[in-house]
Amino acid sequence: MKSIRIENVSKSFEGEQVIENLSLTIPSGEFFALLGPSGSGKTTLLRLIAGFEFADKGAIYLDDQDITRMPINERKINTVFQNYALFPHMNVFENVAYGLRVQGMDKKLIHEKVMRFLGIVNLEKYAHKSVRQLSGGQQQRVALARAIITEPDVLLLDEPLAALDLKLREKMLLELIDLQYELKTTFVYVTHDQFEALTVAGSMAIMNTDGEIEQVGTPKNIYEFPASSFVAKFVGTTNMFSGKFTRAGSYGTVAVDGLGTLHVALPTHQEWLHDGRTVIVSVRPEKVEISKQPLTGFSNCMMGEVKAIVYHGRSTQYNVRLANGAIMSVFRQNEEHFPSDNKVIDYDDPVGLYWQDKNVTLLER
Repeated sequence: MKSIRIENVSKSFEGEQVIENLSLTIPSGEFFALLGPSGSGKTTLLRLIAGFEFADKGAIYLDDQDITRMPINERKINTVFQNYALFPHMNVFENVAYGLRVQGMDKKLIHEKVMRFLGIVNLEKYAHKSVRQLSGGQQQRVALARAIITEPDVLLLDEPLAALDLKLREKMLLELIDLQYELKTTFVYVTHDQFEALTVAGSMAIMNTDGEIEQVGTPKNIYEFPASSFVAKFVGTTNMFSGKFTRAGSYGTVAVDGLGTLHVALPTHQEWLHDGRTVIVSVRPEKVEISKQPLTGFSNCMMGEVKAIVYHGRSTQYNVRLANGAIMSVFRQNEEHFPSDNKVIDYDDPVGLYWQDKNVTLLER
């Protein structure tokens, strides 16, 4: 297991700056995700770690070894690509054995090791099949087996499940988690899909469209406590309001034009927070209760009219138009815990939206 340390790295292509002065540490043995929109530079960063590209400035370390200019074949780092990059003229066994043959390993050891790693990815019985006969998920497992059989210090995964359908993608995500847990290898997973990142990652970094890292942390911490409006909007769904902040003892208030005053919990780091400052308020849709009847015990309430209802299976989404014309989204779990006369909410119904101040995140930007 090796850690990766990236220090003040910059990279441009044909005069266009993709990454500038970026620093990041990926702990040893971590399942780490790089999450960001298309064009954020996450794949470029992965290619710099792998050695497919070299940084213009800065340094990259594998533990304490400087690999910034090290040739790709000298790095114990393997990559799994979106298109799998399997050899179509070879069967499953030969694809997985390829790296060991290049190393000059004994034939008997190659056979034993290939069959063991095919067992890890549940493909032993497909050893002598052509890769062209396999499904997308099976081909992806062949690519994984080929990448891990040489026991790299780091495994890089560049949007490896993008070509799979939703059900197969969900299944492969769980298999990747099990695989990383068993191997204890450092995994770096690049994706623009927040669901994938939140599912697999022990920790993650959010990159913005300028090639900068907005926030690093656990999926739970990033989702519950986004550091910026970009993170709040990109990771999950949220409702945002802008208003003037006023401290009120152990909590704060935010005056929003046309909506009144919201009660908010104070953030841990408050050095930027002072009375009269314009702040952004973020409220996740699942943190909000919706009701046609008045509810008590909530520090915040807004009234509005239902303008859209979307059934998602496990939950229903309600889009509610507020007094100032803004739309607020609410997710309600589809379970019968509301009074019977309050369960049916229809289009154009007047409703109240309720939430606690602890479920509000204050954002500096």
